[in-house]
Parts: sequence; C-alpha cells; structure tokens
Amino acid sequence: MKILLIYPQFPVTFWSFTWALKFVSKRASTPPLGLLTVAAMLPDEWERKLIDLNVSDLKESHIAWADYVFISAMSIQKKSAENVIERCSRRGVKIVAGGPLFTTSPKDFPAVDHLVLNEAEITFSEFLDDLEKGKLRRIYSSEKWADITRTPMPDWDLIKMKKYATMSIQHSRGCPFNCDFCDITLLYGHRARVKDSHQIIAELENIYNHGWRENVFFVDDNFIGNKRVLKEETLPAVIDWMKSRNYPFTFNTQASINIADDEELMELMTAAGFTTVFVGIETPSPEGLKECSKTQNERRDMAACVKNIHGFGMEVQGGFIVGFDSDPKSIFEDQIRFIQNSSIVTAMVGILTALKGTKLYKRLERENRIVSGETGDNTDCSTNFKPRMDLTSLVAGYKRIVSTIYSPAYYYRRVRTFLAEYQPPKRRRIIRFKPVHILTLMKTTLFLGIIGRERVEYWKLMFWTFFRRPRLFPLATTLAIYGFNHRKVFEKSIR
Repeated sequence: MKILLIYPQFPVTFWSFTWALKFVSKRASTPPLGLLTVAAMLPDEWERKLIDLNVSDLKESHIAWADYVFISAMSIQKKSAENVIERCSRRGVKIVAGGPLFTTSPKDFPAVDHLVLNEAEITFSEFLDDLEKGKLRRIYSSEKWADITRTPMPDWDLIKMKKYATMSIQHSRGCPFNCDFCDITLLYGHRARVKDSHQIIAELENIYNHGWRENVFFVDDNFIGNKRVLKEETLPAVIDWMKSRNYPFTFNTQASINIADDEELMELMTAAGFTTVFVGIETPSPEGLKECSKTQNERRDMAACVKNIHGFGMEVQGGFIVGFDSDPKSIFEDQIRFIQNSSIVTAMVGILTALKGTKLYKRLERENRIVSGETGDNTDCSTNFKPRMDLTSLVAGYKRIVSTIYSPAYYYRRVRTFLAEYQPPKRRRIIRFKPVHILTLMKTTLFLGIIGRERVEYWKLMFWTFFRRPRLFPLATTLAIYGFNHRKVFEKSIR
C-alpha cells in the first residue's frame, strides 16, 4: 500500500511568520505533527511519503503514485485543502481526511471518500481495521477520549527538519477552562490528559537523535492544565535530561494566565528551558471577560501577571480580541494602552470569530446572527456574525489598534521596556554562532537597519541593548524581525 500524506498550505497570517522565515532561511514555522503521528500508526510494510505544501509543491506524479491520500488540516487551511481534494478526486485517488477542519465541518467535504474524525488513536485504528477487512465506512467518529500514553512517536524521517524553524511535541490534550469562543474543549475535552514523563523524554531524545538543536514547541493548548503532573514528574525529568544533553533545546508553549500564580511551576519551567509562553489575555474589559466566560482572567491585575512571568525568565506573547457584545467604544484605545503598559511585544489581536460547535456559535445561531462560515483567520478584518457594535466602527477600530502597536515607534518602545524588565536565568546554553546566524544578522541589518522604515528605531534598540543588556542582543534581533513580520501581515489586512 502506498500512502501520500498531504498537509495543506497556510495563507499569510500572523502565525505563518512568512517574512520572518526569510531572515532565518526556513520554509515553514512548524512541521505537521498530527500527520507525522498518523504516519507512525501505519503498518511498517506500507510505503509512505509526506508533502507539506508550506515547504514543497504537490506534483501530479505524487498523486499518481498513491493508493490513498491522507489529509489533515485546520480551518485556516480550508482553501488549500479544497484544492488538494479537487486535484486528487480528478485523478481518482481515494481521499482520507481528518483533523480539526474536517471534525468540525464534515458536511462541507462531500468529495472526501473517508472522514476519520476526532482523535486518531481511536478512529484511525478503526479505519485501518476495516481497510484490512475490505469493509470501509465513510465516516469514523467517536465520543470517547483517547489514552495518549499510547500515542506513538511522530515519524520524523518523513520531513527535512532543516526546512523548519522549530520542532513540535505534545504533552497534553484538553483544557480545564471553558471560554465560550474556544473549540479546544469541544475537540479534546475539559480534563487535561497527559503523556507520562518517559514518553516525553523518549520524544525529546528522538528529536535530538535526528540532529535537531534549536527550539521545540510544546503544542498543548494549555500546557499547565495538569500542574501536579508537570511539577512532580514531567518538568523534573526534562530538567535532568536537558542537563545530561548540555541543554540542546529551548522550549515555548501556550498556557493560561494563572501560570503567574505558581512561582514553583514557573521556576521549574524556566529551569527546563522554557523561554516563551503564549497567553490568552483577550481583553482588559471586565465585562468582556465575563461575557466570554474567561474566568481565569477575571479579578486579577493581568499586566502585573505578565510582568511577573517576565521576571521568571519567560517572554509572554499575548492573544487579544475585539468584537465582544459588551465592548465599549473605548475598547480600541483600552487595548492599545494595555498592550503598551504590559510590555507584551508580540500581541496577536483579532476580531472575534464564532467557531462551529462552540458555545458562542450556538448562542449567535439562536440569535440569527451567524452570516457566514469562519475563515480561520481572525486577523483578516472579517467576522462571521453580526456584531453589536457597528461593523464599520469595529473594523476601523481594529485597524487602529494593529497599525498603532506595530508602528515602529510603539513597537520598539515595547521591546525596550520588555528587555529592561526581562530576567532570563543565569544558566542558559551558549549560542554557538554558525554561518546561518551571521547571514541572518546581515539580512536584518540590511532590511531593517538600512532600507526599512523602522531603521531609526532599529538602531536605537540595537545600541541600547548592546550597552544595557548585551546578553539579550540575539533576542533583541529576533524581536526586531518579528516586528517587521507582524507589521507586514497587518498592513496586508488593512489594505
């Protein structure tokens, strides 16, 4: 059996890092972890190839080679996925599809031969059993949650690691919170299911043995969903492994704001090598937080929480939303003020979108306010429902936020404030400069320091960092690149 695994293309969005990747000579940010894990579930004797459309092109010869095409995608990849499905259907190759896009919208894909929905540890195994028996069904789904301690390691042999900026690993699935706009609990449940520490160390060792020595992204939607396991088992094991391997990786992940309440946890994460954490801030408005059931963010000084996390050696990247029913007209200036005062350098601001199956979607559907399907990109100045605020005012206010916070003056001021308060641990692995790092610095100097519209702010930052926080010079360079990338993304959206 010949299996072709295809990962659809991401459009240019905030998290695609399209322009930033050019500085570091990479083709994509992260590899398709789900497909690589599914590939590891295939029988050993089957042939398999993986085409990541974010890295390489899909040729007709690839499709002609395959007995089956497997596709996994998120909603933002829908357009590319539809194109892949059309090409494969035209060739008469059987299509098997799964992942969040197909799980939440199976009726949107009549041309797919077999829909393997929900968690692959359950439904893909059933598909393989039926395939062997010659009695395949069109839809495989399950209301059960998988035991992820039985999840196999990804098949890293199917990709060229050097084409990616970071590798990925998963520690847990599920989230204990219930934000009404989020589909994580719909897809993975409220209880955080975790892999044991032996699995995590084996996966890190596997990535290490494939030659990787850079950043690793823990893709958990809420890494701290089970703090007891983290503090007692996982993080101590990672710390010991990192020491034994002379700290080959840095880590980043996603977590809820209550991470700031647990100093022991933050100390362990920093000791393990975590340098960055994405936190859903959403809004400085108490009414907005209450409306979307963001209980973990209520009744706390979120800016102080962010600075506390910075003080423990982890940079906070923040997610922000406008478009709540309760948003006042002042919300746009309030968001700008909060982002600047909290020194969150990387601020992903989006217009609220109602994802299928979420509590928000069901409420808006009852109110007859859903007007279209979601694009999966909440930074493209669109929304799929009728907001309470006048849509023209909402979009104009949103554009004002992103054009302000990513203007050179505002952005570089935030970077300097962050670098002044950021306290990385004294023990970090030494960055060994390679030719690619020199090339990155040359590109950065040329495009940002000489011909870029931010060149004055860029040089002010570089000199300030060199004399005030020289140890953070590589980080300052990275943040300058990120600022350029995000400004380009939002300029495109505004146009």
